[in-house]
Amino acid sequence: MLDLTSVTFTTLFKQWRAGDRESGEQLFRTIYRDLLRLAQGYLKNDRAGRAMQATTLVHEAYLRLFGNEKIDVESRAHFFVIATRQMRRILIDLSRKNRGVALSHEFDDLLPEELIASRKMPDLDLIALDEALTELEKVDERACHVVELRYIGGLTEREAAEVLGIAVATLKRDWTFARTWLFERLS
Repeated sequence: MLDLTSVTFTTLFKQWRAGDRESGEQLFRTIYRDLLRLAQGYLKNDRAGRAMQATTLVHEAYLRLFGNEKIDVESRAHFFVIATRQMRRILIDLSRKNRGVALSHEFDDLLPEELIASRKMPDLDLIALDEALTELEKVDERACHVVELRYIGGLTEREAAEVLGIAVATLKRDWTFARTWLFERLS
């Protein structure tokens, strides 16, 4: 994942912003697979339910990212943080539209030990998670990005560290802090 160097990404992005359509198409072809993987991370394990396919989420995020309003992107890492956040907002909007109702109820009848054995996560209250992440961002912005990329986007430690431009050890510290902080807020 993320095999496009930051320099190449930034160059293509600037050329596209300057009106070079071909650069924009090349950029999208190159990042599409990574965006799809992020979307699949959001939707895996029934975290966000089955209300949307990963490709639909990518296309909706693409329209928001590359639509009429021009976004400012400093680097490849910055773009993926923005893309992850945009996907989160799309799913939050969907959850709000459905009045905060959980989107999947597959686990309602499972005992706690069966739930653990299933290795799947129960439905999240996406609105509560969004509010908690918004609070976390005020406390520690990078830790919030770590959660977005790791937990929501499904990136590995190495991939998330690469996107954020930090060491894996630093990412692990941020991840531990963020999980503890969110657990306290969401309990």
